Amino acid sequence: MNILQITPRYPPHTGGVETHVQEISERLVDRGHEVVVHSADLGPDVKGREFRNGVEIHRHRALSPGDAFHVAPGLASAVRRSDADVVHAHNYHSLPVFFAALGVTDERFVVTTHYHGESASSFRDRLLLLYRPFGKWAVGQADEVIAVSEWEREQLRDDFGIGATVIPNGVEVERFALVEPECRNRPYLLTVGRLEEYKGIQHVIRAIPELEEFDLVVAGSGPYRDELVRIAIEEGVEDRVEFLGYVDHDRLPRLYAGADVHVTLSKFEAYGITVAEALAAGTPCVVPQQGMLAWWVKTPGVFGASSREPKDVEAACREASSSGEVSETEVLEWSTVTDRVECKLSTS
Repeated sequence: MNILQITPRYPPHTGGVETHVQEISERLVDRGHEVVVHSADLGPDVKGREFRNGVEIHRHRALSPGDAFHVAPGLASAVRRSDADVVHAHNYHSLPVFFAALGVTDERFVVTTHYHGESASSFRDRLLLLYRPFGKWAVGQADEVIAVSEWEREQLRDDFGIGATVIPNGVEVERFALVEPECRNRPYLLTVGRLEEYKGIQHVIRAIPELEEFDLVVAGSGPYRDELVRIAIEEGVEDRVEFLGYVDHDRLPRLYAGADVHVTLSKFEAYGITVAEALAAGTPCVVPQQGMLAWWVKTPGVFGASSREPKDVEAACREASSSGEVSETEVLEWSTVTDRVECKLSTS
């Protein structure tokens, strides 16, 4: 098949959607398909056109208020000019899905929504409300809709009356399971992800004063870093909170494996890929008991914080650190994910 992937951003930019698109694209190339990615992230740090591991990438300029939505009308004409058998668009919360829907003609059209219904600010929420009829129309044009979790499928049904097939995100299980843990001077809790307010790292920092035996290691970069540093200073734990910034591919599994607990208190997610990575590394997790991440609590090794208040985060972290059983039964290999996606993309 000739497969056209439409996405807001593509690696080296980081994030869950970016990882998803890269992992399935490269595996589809390995299976003999031609894969071309069109993204809306052209900037000074990336080339306008390149090949990465067999995937042809075209990046388009976009208007991205608050690094969101990625308004790139050129994607519609790129879809119309293509000779693709199937167009696979990603991320309801960004306009490339809408422009892909405008551009498709007789190609098979598949949308993986990565839908969570909210955004990182009240301003973005207002924009999402305005976008809703256009986004609903775009997803409604799809021949196949894919959700990355059962929770997301229910949200799509409740919010739009749209049915979807669940194909979870994946993990390179061996990459995380077969590593030497990172050795540090003190036990540590770990958070992994882009530094945004909605990711909730500030709530972990505010619990650290009561978790005297642990340091906190923060892996990731983003616009909320300075505020997180300020909060660490305010709480008097700046000497026990380390901001690593971007962590390279080889070190990340070691960080997971060495942590006593991985904590993610994100306000909203469609799946929670860092939870899957931690479980693959054998590390227990703490998640909020609200929203999609609460779905993970049924998995051995995942513990719910009843709120994001310091006392509840502390209690969940202590419970997780003393637990013995961690299960990766809910975690799929990316090769299995690609099998299922390939079936849905097929035009036969």
